[in-house]
Amino acid sequence: MAAPSMGGVSLPRGNGQTVRLPRGASLTDLAERINAQPAALVTALFHLGEMVTATQSVNDETLQLLGAEIDWVIQVVSPEDEDRELLETFDLTFGDEEGDESDWDWRPPVVTVMGHVDHGKTKLLDALRHTNVVAKEAGGITQHIGAYQIVTELDGNERPITFIDTPGHESFTAMRARGAKVTDIVVLVVAADDGVMPQTIEALNHAQAAQVPIVVAVNKVDKEGANPAKIRQQLTEYGLVAEEYGGETMFVDVSATTRQGLEELEAAVLLTADASLDLRANTEQDPQGVVIEGKLDKGRGPVATVLVQRGTLRVGDSIVAGDAYGRVRSLLDEHGNKLKEALPARPVQVVGLTSVPRAGDTFLVVEEDRTARQIADRRQARIRNAQNASARKRISLEDLDAALKESRELNLIIKGDNSGTVEALEEALMKIEVDDDLSLRVIHRGVGGITKSDIDLALADDVIVLGFNVRAEGQATELANREGVDVRYYSVIYQAIEEIEAALKGMLKPIYEEVQLGRAEVREVFRVPKIGNVAGSLVRSGTIVRNSKARLIRDGAVVADNLSVDSLRRFKDDATEVREGYECGIGLGSFNDIKPEDVIETFELREKPRD
Repeated sequence: MAAPSMGGVSLPRGNGQTVRLPRGASLTDLAERINAQPAALVTALFHLGEMVTATQSVNDETLQLLGAEIDWVIQVVSPEDEDRELLETFDLTFGDEEGDESDWDWRPPVVTVMGHVDHGKTKLLDALRHTNVVAKEAGGITQHIGAYQIVTELDGNERPITFIDTPGHESFTAMRARGAKVTDIVVLVVAADDGVMPQTIEALNHAQAAQVPIVVAVNKVDKEGANPAKIRQQLTEYGLVAEEYGGETMFVDVSATTRQGLEELEAAVLLTADASLDLRANTEQDPQGVVIEGKLDKGRGPVATVLVQRGTLRVGDSIVAGDAYGRVRSLLDEHGNKLKEALPARPVQVVGLTSVPRAGDTFLVVEEDRTARQIADRRQARIRNAQNASARKRISLEDLDAALKESRELNLIIKGDNSGTVEALEEALMKIEVDDDLSLRVIHRGVGGITKSDIDLALADDVIVLGFNVRAEGQATELANREGVDVRYYSVIYQAIEEIEAALKGMLKPIYEEVQLGRAEVREVFRVPKIGNVAGSLVRSGTIVRNSKARLIRDGAVVADNLSVDSLRRFKDDATEVREGYECGIGLGSFNDIKPEDVIETFELREKPRD
């Protein structure tokens, strides 16, 4: 039955019928489902105050507004449901255990470490794994998710435990929540000298929402002012009652520095798993799992760290992970050792994908490469439509005022060293609330160094390029400088978010801009007694100045920041500066991880006057 609508446009009325649409659907998609003309729907929306083209992705609210006007109930399918329906078209399912119980075997518990920033989560994992990850993280704060497996002993039996370390800043609520979805047990780390903080409560809420057991690690008990009893008392207000107080939650006093209580913490995790969980998985089912993080490795290409949840992942399997696909060329453990297969609850690096999947994407193994490619292509189209539809009205940085007065829209390109941080940074930026007549749009995001093609894309409009822990490559730098493209570099994610938010709200402190002084290419590395490694270098551009700030770049990615040129020599003589085209010896203080072909970039921070 057709009835006249606004402006005399005739549209078929639904009489309360339901129509299902994927997120980011266009008016053309809706027209096909209800047997209407796309132009009629465009006109109808125009009379409702919305100007949308027939092929443009439309957000959920606008679709439902239109549906209510023409008496159709429009149901926007969630990404999870849409993905499930997609897999069903290939006779595949995700998440359901299959097969005979004789194929099921015990698997290790998967533990997510959560807590407030700077309460020692990563340092605690360092102590458990006998490594030093904190030193590699900018600002000592975890910038991405990592997954590792350790082996401990309980009652004379060797028992593996898989740990997931999530970012420590509140802007990564989404990634922390995603970690809770794949975990069996949460270790909540609380500093004994600091107490329960806002992020502690936030992490606790995620764990409780995921309905997983919680073990509390009271860290830093060796520090002056530590009060473990106070922590136990504070957490009772949030439903975590210690066993010694008659509750069910295990509290363990630990110190990552002195290694106190580490064995007790491992035992508490295993005992909690044995008492509360039936940790078994089907090892013979087609492999499935979740992507923990993804990055672009210059030598190996796209590399994804995945957590196998069921089945056994083997070299040679055809795999699809999110919108990436490929054949598993090699499997690597967290130490880089090659594996032939990965059993359930085993985190493993997968080499052989065509692109970098996003953190949190599901992966599964299919019989044919063609099927994997078809699933990946369909997912890619769905993700693109959803991103187009979710463009939120936002604002730009302070130095684009003139451009915004004309276009009222800021375009961003985000590049980072792994997919999880790129996605989380984008989500955090898009949540900044500002005036409705200003908009922010991410036109491209990716993993790896900033390339010439990124700068070419930025030239199309007033675009800011944000680089997280990656740098622009040779031609890209020259093109950006020549064309005046604004490229901003960050090594700690919350600094990027805070700077942009402060700019938006007009609360900026004096602005400091980074002025590049010089770039030198490392030719040889010399070991000098009592000093350390000295980089025999050729100054490629600018001037290298002694005592200036420096960073070390390897394969386009920042290896170390906040360095200083402690020593500078021309042959045997000390020098205050060395100009372009000359060779010199550069010492970076106590930092010794220098290799030939590295690039040393020196710079200084100068206050930028406001207009």
